[in-house]
Amino acid sequence: MKQWYELLFENYSQKYDNESFVKGTEGECDFIEEELNYDRNKKILDIGCGTGRHSIELTRRGYKVTGVDLSDAQLKRAREKAAELNLQIDFRKHDARNLPFNNEFDLGIMICEGAFPLMETDEMNFEILQNAAKALNENGKIIFTTLNGLFPLFHSVKDFLASESNEGNAVYNNNSFDLMTFRDFNVTAIIDDDENKIELNCNERYYVPSEITWMLKSLGFKTIEIFGAKLGAFSRNDVLSTEDFEMLVVAEK
Repeated sequence: MKQWYELLFENYSQKYDNESFVKGTEGECDFIEEELNYDRNKKILDIGCGTGRHSIELTRRGYKVTGVDLSDAQLKRAREKAAELNLQIDFRKHDARNLPFNNEFDLGIMICEGAFPLMETDEMNFEILQNAAKALNENGKIIFTTLNGLFPLFHSVKDFLASESNEGNAVYNNNSFDLMTFRDFNVTAIIDDDENKIELNCNERYYVPSEITWMLKSLGFKTIEIFGAKLGAFSRNDVLSTEDFEMLVVAEK
């Protein structure tokens, strides 16, 4: 049986590109470039690349990017967008829990919950980090965003998502946050690319900084830094707080 994140992206590539949370691509790529010291010889792996927004923007800026995703529809849209811009990008269908890469990339990125932390078990989420680490070379770096477990301890996830939603975008209902597992269970309603209304029973894992740090240390990352993640405005000056819905993780081997 397909999981909710597989069903979500079966026919949701055109509408996905209109969601409010995809509007920060350029600013996020500014941060990524800075973390690479603007070295365009660096090879980048975009895990959970979706419709290719970061892959396309970074390629446009002169970097060599490989984008992987589980969704055929998302990859099709990514290839179409790249072709319209005459960009050559290697988009491949792969499960982030089982990537074929070994010591091949200088940087791995997972922005906007492209894969981690959508999995249904903690072990599966860890497998994604394992595979990302395996894909990196000995001095490799990873940059990713994930849901901040400090946020729901102080705020209502339901109220936050309602305040962020715009007309025509995904709607989140019946949120229930489980303190024992740090998972938010909700019903997400979308209008797909054929104007069909789809309702999905979702569950997403929120992580606290100490969990992220422990997992990355166990995978051989030496330097692990965690910041607040502001849409389109990633910054090392943004100290993570209970006000941040997402955290930005930068780790280096």
